[in-house]
Amino acid sequence: MTDLKVDEIIEATGGKLLSENSKTFKGVSIDSRTISDGQVFFAIRGDRFNGHDFLGNALLKGGGAVVDTRPEPLPKGKVIIYVNDTLRSLQELAHFLRIRRDIPVVAITGSNGKTTTKEMVNTILSRKFRTLKNEGNLNNHIGLPLSLTGLGPDDEAVVLEMGMNASGEIRRLCEIAFPSHGVITNVGMAHVGKLGGYDAVRDAKLEIVEGLSVAVVNADDAGLIQGVSRIRAFKGEIITFAVNNDAHFRAENIRDTENGSDFILECGDKGSAEVSLNVHGLFNVYNALASAAVSFSVGMTVDEIKIGLESFRAFPMRFEVIRGNGITVINDCYNANPTSMKESIKELLRIGAKGRVVAVLGDMRELHDFSETEHRSLGRMVCEMGIDVFVAVGEMMGLAAEESAALKGEKCVTGAFTFKNIDAAKKDIGKIIRRGDTILVKGSRAMSMEKIIGSMTDVV
Repeated sequence: MTDLKVDEIIEATGGKLLSENSKTFKGVSIDSRTISDGQVFFAIRGDRFNGHDFLGNALLKGGGAVVDTRPEPLPKGKVIIYVNDTLRSLQELAHFLRIRRDIPVVAITGSNGKTTTKEMVNTILSRKFRTLKNEGNLNNHIGLPLSLTGLGPDDEAVVLEMGMNASGEIRRLCEIAFPSHGVITNVGMAHVGKLGGYDAVRDAKLEIVEGLSVAVVNADDAGLIQGVSRIRAFKGEIITFAVNNDAHFRAENIRDTENGSDFILECGDKGSAEVSLNVHGLFNVYNALASAAVSFSVGMTVDEIKIGLESFRAFPMRFEVIRGNGITVINDCYNANPTSMKESIKELLRIGAKGRVVAVLGDMRELHDFSETEHRSLGRMVCEMGIDVFVAVGEMMGLAAEESAALKGEKCVTGAFTFKNIDAAKKDIGKIIRRGDTILVKGSRAMSMEKIIGSMTDVV
């Protein structure tokens, strides 16, 4: 955390000091409920709120505020800085703090795996560097600059997840953070509803490449590699990772274990290491490869990368494997899109190979015009991949179950159950599952699919 002086905020934002006080702030806040003593409050205007409405509460603890509406009367003993746009000023302050530091900034994006990859990279780099990262899902035009304002004089590296919903958003985040290294984990159908198609999603992700010195990309993602090959202006280094294709960083001899996956990390002429990863799923092997590649480019050794990867632990609701009461539950409830659904179902089949496999799936949101098509496609896939029981939760997932049921007797023997919402599913899930089952629970965040897990473990 850095100390922020009033004149620095004014220099970064072009703001005007309305009060006479001169203070040093202990960080930035945009939430009047959680602001700490001495922080400066940025009164952000959102779609559903206006931070200026909470200015009084914020100033009870905070030392001052950045506003775009002049408060009347001016509060006594508090610093008030007037700007034209508080959100833009927050972003400008973050950029100001970033560019005065000559340190590696790693930016990570992708349709799936970006949060886990961010956490893996942070775990590795923290073995050598004092590292700042964006917490939780603070990966957008508000959360990322807010995270960057915490950059302190002792920090030696930054790891930032970058999310997007539309074209141009990654480019704007890069303008703020000015990353030196970047990772694209993969390109799938997340946000396809807003962007209109795969190519548009890929092009939006590739905005991260502009200005990088090192770009790390997935060589097993044919569409991504094709997109990278079309970028003529990029002058930096491209580093690849893969399981199936030739790449600079590869995973060989992948083996499932009780706790995750073992594999040999091959780094070409840079060396190799045997890695025991304590998270499940082939997709997490990919995340580990991406993390290894970018960490090596920042200055970590192969041995340091191995230690970092092996010390990484799963985060709640991200393919979290829970065993007990005679069943195995895979809690993958953090979010969902067509690509991540497919990958998680593959892993369900691998983990549950010795017993009955049950997919408890909730609606995938933000697909818009593609929603019915993608849900029906998922229903066919669930059936054709050999899932024993399909529990569909939500209106759209009901269409998936309908599609699955239409194939029953022809191509599969999947049993399908449909529930309108999570509360209805909770009531009857105990009649469906039984001892020995391996159960995947997954859906978009708004579906709150994790609520059903307690109902399963209570009744078995």
